[in-house]
Amino acid sequence: MKNYYLSAKKLEALKLELLELKTVRRLEIADRLKRAKEYGDLSENAEYSEAREQQDALESRIEELEDITKNASIIKKSSCQEVIDLGCEVQLEHKGKVKKFTIVGSNEAKPEDGLISNDSPIGQAIIGKKVGDSVKIKAPAGEIIYKILKIN
Repeated sequence: MKNYYLSAKKLEALKLELLELKTVRRLEIADRLKRAKEYGDLSENAEYSEAREQQDALESRIEELEDITKNASIIKKSSCQEVIDLGCEVQLEHKGKVKKFTIVGSNEAKPEDGLISNDSPIGQAIIGKKVGDSVKIKAPAGEIIYKILKIN
């Protein structure tokens, strides 16, 4: 069983998505399937085939969301005073440039928005570190050294 690390906000958003899929979207697809069956021969019915594919994708997403919401652990920011952990906001410096990141679970990661996964190379390298520590990260372009400037 996999454990999913999420913020309370993200967990709530996933629960709302799950509710929408189970109620509104299931009914929409069921209606499409019903209408497609009325066209007759299902073996050559593109409308029916497309609706079945959408139904399969929907049920897969519902199953995924049920697993995530059932096995979610809420990220608490309380441990971010001295040591980097999930939920912490950090400032890292590399070659005079400062970057800000928030450490999140892999389901919430969005590097372009500064949300990096605890499983990412940077996330793995800085978890458990303190202000003033330096970490080395192997990247395709070579080794990158970050200095930890601040933890929030």
